[in-house]
Amino acid sequence: MEGTAGAEASTSSATIPAPEFPIPQTPFHSIEYPGYVRNASVPIAVQNLGGQAALAGAFKRSTAKAEGTLELKLRPGNPFAHPVPGDVVPTNNLLLKIVKRKRKDRMDADDGSLQGEYTAEIVGSTSKTVRFRSMADYQYQPDMNDPVTKLRLAMDNMDVEAIRTYVIPPENAEYMVPVTRSSSQGPDIDMNLDPELTGIPLPEPDPNQPLRSNLRLFPPPLFSRQTLPQSYNFKPNSASMVSTTVNEETGEEKKRLINKMRWKGYGPSSISFSERQVPDKPAQNVQDARNQISDILYNKLLAHFTDRPIWTRSALFNQLTAIEARDVLNSKPLLASICYVFHDGPWRDTLIRFSYDPRKHPEARFYQRLYFRNANHPILKPSVMTRRQERTVANMDNWAVAIEDGSERDIERRKSHLFDGKTLTKETAAFQLCDLVDPMLKEMVYDDAELRDESDERDGWYTNYALERIKTVLRHKFFTVLEGYPATDEECRQLLTASEKLPSKSAKDMSSLRSVRLKIGKHNMAKGAMRPEDAAALRLRATLDRNSKARAATTDE
Repeated sequence: MEGTAGAEASTSSATIPAPEFPIPQTPFHSIEYPGYVRNASVPIAVQNLGGQAALAGAFKRSTAKAEGTLELKLRPGNPFAHPVPGDVVPTNNLLLKIVKRKRKDRMDADDGSLQGEYTAEIVGSTSKTVRFRSMADYQYQPDMNDPVTKLRLAMDNMDVEAIRTYVIPPENAEYMVPVTRSSSQGPDIDMNLDPELTGIPLPEPDPNQPLRSNLRLFPPPLFSRQTLPQSYNFKPNSASMVSTTVNEETGEEKKRLINKMRWKGYGPSSISFSERQVPDKPAQNVQDARNQISDILYNKLLAHFTDRPIWTRSALFNQLTAIEARDVLNSKPLLASICYVFHDGPWRDTLIRFSYDPRKHPEARFYQRLYFRNANHPILKPSVMTRRQERTVANMDNWAVAIEDGSERDIERRKSHLFDGKTLTKETAAFQLCDLVDPMLKEMVYDDAELRDESDERDGWYTNYALERIKTVLRHKFFTVLEGYPATDEECRQLLTASEKLPSKSAKDMSSLRSVRLKIGKHNMAKGAMRPEDAAALRLRATLDRNSKARAATTDE
């Protein structure tokens, strides 16, 4: 019976609901200050946060998310100290007021211990909280006596007179100065002035006195853009291995880590036009990879280079089947074992047979390469999804298998490197002179009346006059076909006559222009190309002629 009564009593006590207490409507805002704050240091903490005005602006109800920030300046008087940013985030917390009363119970505590009594009271809710989760930026303290530092302080204080009278001080070449200057070293002299301008001789520096840098370095607005801490998780590269080398003369042993999976370059050897000798054999790493090359493809490419010593990639691949072209692209050491390339000059980016120097053979003029891009066709970088779809749809293997040898598509592909003045397969002009099968251009290319005695870096074996005429006709025919109608030879002759009548630079200016050596490594494949305003004028003239012909045809009808 006693157990039953106890169970009923515990059940009745468990069903008693907790008392309800109303939450006061007084709003509060909290700041998680990253530092120790005592009652006496509260004004200092508020000042470091920007003052009451900055706190009120951050806690406004209508403050936008981008504006809901606070800056903690741990050194508010220093304009070069970078603040710590804090974010104002919405919260739904309760603010408790806890009171602890201490009393000493003499009856129960013989050891003199204190017993406390705690009371808790909800005084309101916090709807916004400032949290400082960002790391402090790097700090650099410049010389506060430097004129630039004083100018910065004058700008912060809006000292107009100090800003107006500021003069850039002369540079002092003494970049190491003593840390301290004692009274025995003479009067106090501004270290930003040249000692010779002061007229006061300086004593010889003490070799035992420490020196400091006088480089006058001033910090940028920010050092680090990374504000949130991240786990670096440093660990060695799993593909690295220890390589040991021994110096044969001294016997010293050195160890270093190398990446076993690094990419090995098998590209053709590249030289500049100014180098005297051309490569006669492939690089050593290409020779070591000779066993990776198919002998059938190697002999076939070697036969093509025997018949024609210089090729563009597109012209060379058009001599092969689509599957063979795919295999050549996949076999990186194959081309590098047969040819080299120039990275500037009239044969730029063409594949040249080893030991063949086009600068010494006048017949190599037919293999010179002309390139000019279509200015009306903007180059836009496709998105990641577009590139991924293109790789899936136009995969190299699928493309090569889809083109059957001798099919109509294969015949069209094999003619893509030629220019006949009537059809185009691409929107960028990049042709070798021997691949210009247009009758007018072919006649100009094989005309040997205007040739040089030595090869030139810009024009090759042609004179500037002859090559500019070829470029003018090729450019006009290319862009007219690109716009939808082929230009006639008579129209090109009129264009050449009109261009010769245009005022040009004097012979002295032209000679000085041609004597300027091009910078190696720059994108100079369009050497001698027309200026943008001249090209725009030609396009405008062609449009006007086209419109006039259309109006004349309409009138005749």
